[in-house]
Amino acid sequence: MKKIIAFAGSNSKKSINGQLIEYVAAQITSASVSVIQLTDLDIPMYSIDIETAQGFPVDVTILKNKISESDGLILSVNEHNGTVSAFFKNILDWLSRVDRNFLSGKKILLMSTSPGARGGKTALEYTKGFLPHVGGNVVESFSFPSFQENFDDASKAITNPTLDMGVGEVIASFLQEVDG
Repeated sequence: MKKIIAFAGSNSKKSINGQLIEYVAAQITSASVSVIQLTDLDIPMYSIDIETAQGFPVDVTILKNKISESDGLILSVNEHNGTVSAFFKNILDWLSRVDRNFLSGKKILLMSTSPGARGGKTALEYTKGFLPHVGGNVVESFSFPSFQENFDDASKAITNPTLDMGVGEVIASFLQEVDG
């Protein structure tokens, strides 16, 4: 069985990107999906001084190893002021210091959502452009618009049938690429 890891780029306990990750992970039955909570990791703000004095944080190395052992990744990025959050950028910075090509050969389903109609599209596009620089292969991506209007917190489900069908198609295409 293929191994997929999934995580949101947000450090919010009520992250809508985290909710989207949980929903998508629950839809996958043909692979083993592990959802990682990045906020559970002890990763300081990147600094060359910290790297020089202390080396790489243990949790960065653990995360890098989990990525290496996986067949694919599902990522959902949040947007702060038109770009990815400093939290997520910090994770990427540390991972790229451990291994410049830490996503080498990894198939990625990239997502974003926000309360607004654009669904975090600017952060999605930034990340989509960045991930190939560290070896990633974004095989599918989507921006989920107006999260609160299209997702029910109580049932943890997409309420818009068109969006639900589209998300299902993207997941199926991603899994086909991972199985490749």
